[in-house]
This record gives sequence, C-alpha cells and structure tokens, in this order.
Amino acid sequence: MKKYLSVGVIAAVVFACNSTSSEYKTKVNDPEFLHRSMKEVTDRIVHDIFSPPVASRIYAYASVAGYEAIIHQDKNYLSMAGQLHGLKKFPQPDSTKEYCYPLAATEAMLKVGRALIFSEEDLDKFYEQELARFKEAGVPSDVFDRSVAFGDSVAKHVMAWADKDNYKQTRTFPKYTIERNPATWQPTPPAYMDAVEPHWDKIRTFVMDSASQFKPLPVVTYSKEKNSEFYKIANYVYQTGVNLTTEQRAIASFWDCNPFVMNVKGHVMFATKKISPGGHWINITRVACTQSHWDAVKSAEAYMRTSLAIADAFISCWEEKYRSKLVRPETYIHENIDPNWAPLLQTPPFPEYSSGHSVVSAAAQVQLTNLFGNQYAYTDSTEVEYGMPPRSFTSFKQASEEAAISRVYGGIHYMPACENGKVEGIGVGEWVWSRLKTKKN
Repeated sequence: MKKYLSVGVIAAVVFACNSTSSEYKTKVNDPEFLHRSMKEVTDRIVHDIFSPPVASRIYAYASVAGYEAIIHQDKNYLSMAGQLHGLKKFPQPDSTKEYCYPLAATEAMLKVGRALIFSEEDLDKFYEQELARFKEAGVPSDVFDRSVAFGDSVAKHVMAWADKDNYKQTRTFPKYTIERNPATWQPTPPAYMDAVEPHWDKIRTFVMDSASQFKPLPVVTYSKEKNSEFYKIANYVYQTGVNLTTEQRAIASFWDCNPFVMNVKGHVMFATKKISPGGHWINITRVACTQSHWDAVKSAEAYMRTSLAIADAFISCWEEKYRSKLVRPETYIHENIDPNWAPLLQTPPFPEYSSGHSVVSAAAQVQLTNLFGNQYAYTDSTEVEYGMPPRSFTSFKQASEEAAISRVYGGIHYMPACENGKVEGIGVGEWVWSRLKTKKN
C-alpha cells in the first residue's frame, strides 16, 4: 500500500532541498523515500520470481547506488569506490550548485532497480509517483533537474560496473548435469525443477577475495548404513519432521522464504510468490532503521552493508553447493527411511550443503549487530503480507539462529548444513564489516 508524505515530512524535504550549500551538510533528511524505494525493489523481485542469489545481486547494486548518491548530504561519509572489487570513482556533484540528495538517491536506486528487474512498467509507475512527491514538496525546478541528472549519472556508473561482474556470461553457461551417484543432488517434487544458478561462484565477489574464501567444513561422508553418521543426520531430520511442535512449524513457515514454491491442484500447477532470504533481511534492516529513527544517510549505509554481506554470502554458499552437490534430505529419506515422508517445507531446487538461509542470515546479522547493538529487540513483520504472523526477537543473532534451525524443522537441510553454514556466514559477515570503511572518523 502506497503511503503519502505527512506535513512534517514534506517540511523536512522542502528544508533539505531549498537550504543553502552549507546547510546541506547537516543530516536533515527524510529516510522514508529510501525505505519506500527499497520496498518497491523487493516487490518487483517477488513479482518477477527471481532466485535468491539473483535477488541478492539486485539488492547490492541498488543499495550501492542509493548510498553513493545520498552520502553527499553528509561529508563525513566515504564512497565505496576502490573498496568494492572493480568499482571506480563516481561522478561528483558540482560543489557550486545546489542539489536535493534524497531526490538524487531515489533516482539512482530506482534506475538501477529498473535495469535489473522484468516488471519495468510497475516500477515506472512508482518512480513517477516518487518524483511527483519531490515536486509537490516544492523542490525548485533547477534543483530538481540537476538532482535527477546527478542520480542518473550515479545509476549509469553502477550499471557499467555491474555489467562486468560476469552475470551476463553465466546466462549462457550449460545447465547442471544430474549425476547417477546417489550421494548427489536430484530434482525434487512437485516441480522437479532444474538446479538453480550452478555457476553463481563465477560472479565477481563484492568484498570477499574469492568465492571459496570461507569454504565450510567438508560434508559428512555419504552412506546408507544405519550406523553411519550420514544416516543419523538424515534420520534426525526425519524424526524431527514427524514430531514437529506447533512452535517449530511456526518457525519453519516464518523463515520459509522460498520464491519457488509450486502448488499442484489436479493437472494445474502454479507458483506462490514469496520473499527471498536476502529480501527478508533487507526488510529487517528497514525495521531497525525506522525503529531507531535513523536518517537517510545512516539508513543507506545499513542497506548497503547488509546487502553486500548477503550478496557475498550467496556467492560463498553457492560455491560450496555445487562443489559438494549433496543430496537433499527428502531424496535420501524417501530412498532409505520412509518412502511416504514429506518435508513441511517444499525443497528448493539446488544442492543441500551448505544452508543458504543459515549463511545469509549469519552474514546479515553481523552487519546489523555491529550497527545497532548486541541486544537489539524488535518485531519482525516481514512475513505478514505472505500470511505469517510477526515474530519478536531480542537480537539479530537470535533471529539468525532461528532462521538456521528452521531449515531442519522444515525438513530441507541436515543439521551440519545449518551449523557449519552459520560459521561460514559469520566469516563472510565479519570480513565485509571489517573491510568497508564508510566514515572519515
């Protein structure tokens, strides 16, 4: 649902856009433009059913664009040029001219988002509405045009950078070849989809040195023997699944975040559109920024740090998935324990190890914990629009750990994928946090 600016917010935008150059160095701004734009990007990602790795790429580039445009409102902030792989110096605003940087950031984020999604027409409608807000707020025409032009230059710079990340090349690489080895991944019901993004490790990393930098511990050796470690971890998933508590079911469903859920009714199959794991954490970022009354520049930093950690986490996780190519619990349990068993959640279409949600959630929570604190209580309402009630947490770490164990409750991961995935994600998250410098002091 679209929201309209309150009188107070309009006043804030007018003040920021009509003040002198010296006044623009203050942090008087309206962060809602940023949150609305990010939510629109999420809505387009969900609508277009992008895979979780591809969604993370969209969030990363859109977030960097918004950050690079808005930081000129606070001269204490530093550009990511030279800090992110392949990112060169950005176009700069004319220091002798007046700009409305919230408008420039809106332009940059939405132009980048538009270039990376499919449903351009819907995003265009939102884009026109957002620009109309700034006009209605009284932004002088020359400042308006100059700010839009600057935001557009930032967007073009980001897209030129994105074009060199090897994404387009991976679109032409061959599909994953299914192996006869019973230890390896096989397509799962009901759609028996092809493996998703088998070449994601070829995408240029954002902050990590390489896709394999945070390689997790090796997978448990495959075996059908009942006294083997592998049978035990599979049986644990099975026993957990047949004895789920009401709370465990709620946790699994809340963190499902599977954009590939297929529903079968007779001869008809249709998809249920859901937010991705990365999108869920992007919304948690919005919740924290809003609850803490953070301004636009600080909020842009939070989105940028979180999205970059998520993007690198997916590259790290997917590198391992297609190295180990481990069979999913659903396949193993059907063949060796109970042919009639079904997991609570629908199994996503890619190898099991490591757990994407575990890796991504751990990487994201490192950013948010460093930004907002170790004991940051909040209520997460991300899944309300997808039919799930909100859940409350006492920290981002608690939420990330719940997200990880939810995959066992859902029947789609063995415990080592979740436990080792958390370690992998923390490694990625700490690396991203320590390598990025956003402020001069």
